[in-house]
Amino acid sequence: IRRAALCIPDTNSMTDRPVISAKNVWKLFGASPERYLSTLSPEMSFDDIRADGYIAGVRDVSIDVHKGEMLVIMGLSGSGKSTLVRCFSRLHDITGGVIEIDGQDIMKLDDKGLIEMRRQKMGMVFQSFGLLPHRTVLENIAFPLEMRGQDKHDRRERAMEVINLVGLDGREDYFPRELSGGQQQRVGIARSLAIEPDIWFLDEPFSALDPLIRREMQDEFLRLQAMLGKTIVFITHDFDEALRLADRIAIMKDGAVEQCDRPDQIVLNPATPYVAKFTEEIEKARVVHAGVLATPLSGAAPGGEPVDGDATIHALARQLIEDTREMLPVADRSGAVTGVLNRRDALDVLLGSR
Repeated sequence: IRRAALCIPDTNSMTDRPVISAKNVWKLFGASPERYLSTLSPEMSFDDIRADGYIAGVRDVSIDVHKGEMLVIMGLSGSGKSTLVRCFSRLHDITGGVIEIDGQDIMKLDDKGLIEMRRQKMGMVFQSFGLLPHRTVLENIAFPLEMRGQDKHDRRERAMEVINLVGLDGREDYFPRELSGGQQQRVGIARSLAIEPDIWFLDEPFSALDPLIRREMQDEFLRLQAMLGKTIVFITHDFDEALRLADRIAIMKDGAVEQCDRPDQIVLNPATPYVAKFTEEIEKARVVHAGVLATPLSGAAPGGEPVDGDATIHALARQLIEDTREMLPVADRSGAVTGVLNRRDALDVLLGSR
């Protein structure tokens, strides 16, 4: 059995217990999948499993997602990314392994407990907007609150709050057919936010939009995340979108996680040829930050003005070209010098030598 690709974040600024924890998760499609899983040998590939009449939607995946983190899962069609997220919410029952939400094994929940967890903790947004055509914007957004049994006044008040949050104020009485694609997507996002979920699952929510509206929705989404600090699992097949949004990226192939890391690390150090192919067209200087290339400070810091560790190499291009110092001090957000940047290494990234 293929060893799981661990996807465990740096927890220095996070709570100890992950919000989502998946350990050695499998999802097989076929007859008696649990029995078949027990017969798998370590050398069997995705194609070997398929030859036996099974599809490995998820293969031995281990991922932790912490509070306030945005994990982007990406891969080509059929890679298993949507299947994995459906396992997280138990829209699919897993074949093997364990998935915990806030420390609770979701496979041990009965139907009532699972429904309650979804209602109280999870919001979901999918590529198809799924709006009710005969209901107004306000009524669509209030619909999950109605299903919860909230009274009309409370659900209208909450719906208006999220309408304002996503920039749809003044359109609460419109019907879906009267909205643009981007506005319809905002309704879908607002509807999922209305229940105030702790965890937000988004499955290619912007892929049906044209490029300009998609960029606008990404900006809106980043604004909302900065305000709300949700724990988010976001699916996309667009690497540029992943780079804009992700704290970490998990790249999947044939049901397995090929690599899971921060965007700049994936671009600089792809773990497999498959990941390298994903990153080959990416301009590294627009992704890699100075702090990633810096080495820890040992002894006295170099003199002169420090560079911002959070700035990309592209943003620092002029300074890197004009500055003659071999080593540049790197400062954190507080202005304290924490590392040293080798100017040649940075220029190699900027000019494409690395």
